[in-house]
Amino acid sequence: MSDTRCTCGLGHLTFGACVRAKGIRIGWCQSVKGLDATAERLKDRELALYKSARDQRIQPDGTTTAQVERALEMSDRTGRAYDGGKFDWGLVDG
Repeated sequence: MSDTRCTCGLGHLTFGACVRAKGIRIGWCQSVKGLDATAERLKDRELALYKSARDQRIQPDGTTTAQVERALEMSDRTGRAYDGGKFDWGLVDG
């Protein structure tokens, strides 16, 4: 007698064991805390932009898109890599 609960053909005793063997995973569920796939994609995009800046030897003040874009703009204006840890940019007398 065959077990109709197993759909992969390996004869698992339960439906749950069959599904676990298939490796099915839930990627993201909508959350009231904002932890969903959209937020994750935004975070990944920001970190990719930050990595791109770091690959150019630019050190932004942070990892947000605004901070990285500001560092890229300052680097373009001055002709040298922006370093968020340093203050001397020749923009202030003293």
